[in-house]
Amino acid sequence: MENLYPLLMLPAFDPRPWGTVDLSPIYPNHKFAEKIGESWLTGDDCKVANGPLSGKTLAQLSAEYQRELVGEAARDPKRFPLLLKFLFPHEKLSVQVHPDDAQAARVGEPWGKTECWYVAHAKPGAQIALGLKRGVTVQQLEASIHQKTAEDLLNWVNVYAGDMIYVAGGTVHTLGPGSVIVETQQQSDTTYRLYDYGRPRELHLKHGMAAVKEKVKSGKVVRPAPTELHGSKNRHAPLIAAPYFVVDMFEAKSPLKVATRDDLGKRSVQILVAVEGCGVIEAPGADPVTLAKGDAVVIPACVGEVSVRPQWTIEFLRAYVPGKKLPEPETRM
Repeated sequence: MENLYPLLMLPAFDPRPWGTVDLSPIYPNHKFAEKIGESWLTGDDCKVANGPLSGKTLAQLSAEYQRELVGEAARDPKRFPLLLKFLFPHEKLSVQVHPDDAQAARVGEPWGKTECWYVAHAKPGAQIALGLKRGVTVQQLEASIHQKTAEDLLNWVNVYAGDMIYVAGGTVHTLGPGSVIVETQQQSDTTYRLYDYGRPRELHLKHGMAAVKEKVKSGKVVRPAPTELHGSKNRHAPLIAAPYFVVDMFEAKSPLKVATRDDLGKRSVQILVAVEGCGVIEAPGADPVTLAKGDAVVIPACVGEVSVRPQWTIEFLRAYVPGKKLPEPETRM
């Protein structure tokens, strides 16, 4: 068995009818002939791009290394816990819903799909739809789907670069055009499409309507102001702390440390995603790994600690599974 080390992930570009051929805000050197909606970074089938484990998928590595990779905080030792990806909506996504854990269990799925969206870029007027308008019932939503007026019953919200949005399982939602999103979610691809503006794609009304909740705690996350890290020019911004994931933003102009063990001593795999700039990830006994805009590096739980050395400057997200039970975050619409 090979020793684990920081894993540079190979992005998996997923064509979608609502996507775009211009991914230059994140991938300026990539050219695409078809519309790309998503760039998957840590899906089960995403592959390692560096070192002796190059070509292995996260699903294979999770089954082989278990807690050494995912840590004690992850619920399932044999499954990579978090899926991170970039979203590039150029047209409206379908109106959809994901089940929470309880609803997923009823249909034989291992877990639900609660997620969050960090707005990396947003054009003026960019919007998302999050939940139902006040007083709208599930029955009214279903009727509006058949009447082709479903989007009129949704709560539309303007979004701006730097926003963090919490999307609890059971929340009806969609993305409008004009933004670039970094999505962090439970490792699940269970999506029920409720309404698709007449596109010829299958709807999933039976399971979807059963998953819809009229009242949810989704919304823009209320969070503290960024802080400067002691003795450096680096800044740390907590973005969200929720039951399934914690996501922070770091702006680094000098080297900083990232640990896989929390204050309680529990280890969790760390996922670093660069949204601006470039840096080098260094771990004892391992070759350095370059982390550039659009890249994700997975830090296995057993690695303990890495150093992030900026090449001039780097802004990156860090996502991990909390080692203790956390409540849903405070939000506002």
